[in-house]
Amino acid sequence: METVKGFSDFTGQDALKIERIERIFTELARRYGFVPTFTPSIEKEKFVKGENSGDEAISDIFKLKDRGNRSLALRYEFTFQLKRISRNKKLPFKRFQIGRVFRDEPTSSNRWREFTQADVDVVGSSVKSEAEVLSLAWELFNKIGIEPRILVNNRKLLEETLLSIGVDEKKFEKILREIDKLDKLPRKKVADNLRKIGEEKVLSYLNEDYMKRMNFFQDIKKLSEVCRLYGFEIEFFPALVRGLSYYRGNIVEIKSKKIKETICGGGAYLVGKVSAFGISFGLERIAKIMDSDEKEVDLVLISVEADKESVELARYLREKGLFVDFIADKSIGKALEYANSKRVKKVVIVGKEEVEQKKFKAKDMKNGRETLLKKEEIFNWLAQ
Repeated sequence: METVKGFSDFTGQDALKIERIERIFTELARRYGFVPTFTPSIEKEKFVKGENSGDEAISDIFKLKDRGNRSLALRYEFTFQLKRISRNKKLPFKRFQIGRVFRDEPTSSNRWREFTQADVDVVGSSVKSEAEVLSLAWELFNKIGIEPRILVNNRKLLEETLLSIGVDEKKFEKILREIDKLDKLPRKKVADNLRKIGEEKVLSYLNEDYMKRMNFFQDIKKLSEVCRLYGFEIEFFPALVRGLSYYRGNIVEIKSKKIKETICGGGAYLVGKVSAFGISFGLERIAKIMDSDEKEVDLVLISVEADKESVELARYLREKGLFVDFIADKSIGKALEYANSKRVKKVVIVGKEEVEQKKFKAKDMKNGRETLLKKEEIFNWLAQ
């Protein structure tokens, strides 16, 4: 039975990679002082749309009705829910969240209608907290073996640049939407679209030499200086816009050489009248470009009519932090075949002879070597 278009099952290595990203993300978020939040997948449609109903992402929301005929929608992101959950919180309110989000939009090999999103946000933010958020992202990508390219711009800087060349403010929204297409369409096509609204000249001014003369370029410089304290660089990208209109200051997209789509994005916005900053990671997309081969377990433990001793050993190893797959209802041959199917490299066998010797048979599935080990010696053997 096939899944609905835009919705996917993830098993095996795909699921293990997503789980690993979640685990590392959660650990980093907690170390950086962020607290977890959990919010509903379904909200009132009016709340989901908010004041940004013209945004493309909002036009793609999944709408539904409940038994009371109320207009509801599946969340397309987490940021809008901060309006509710940050209320009356001591600032800065630093939260992280992982969950499923939904967008009824065109699909591709790297774009789904349901996907796992991980967010970190600071309500009551400053340039220093913006750098903290980006440092978390930089650290995450390095831990999973992806070299990140962190691109930044500033929405106020873009608007200041447009004003400086005489563009009517009423045209800002249309112009920014066209600029945002520069990484998707040929430059000539974007230029043609801008020509239709009489503003083709804009492209000539989207460069650092011109934009660094603007006052709001200082926001980019300050962010860059703080990021260097954390040991990483950001890159000014004049054509970066971000599609959601609620962004108000510095904006960011993180790219990788392995994929054309953005793997992380976000920026500064307002929650009420309070400054905030946050970024979002699309976990399925990130998992697709991870090169690592994730292990399911550290070892398979096989019991051969020695269940009591096997359970004791399994509990001991698990308490020490190992991932142990305990097999007690198969013959040795079938159990070893199972371990091979899981690509497990190490197997420990517990039988009557091993119990009498107070040692356990350890088998290396790669070279076939077997040795007898005390339970304390298993850890060093696994590390070989």
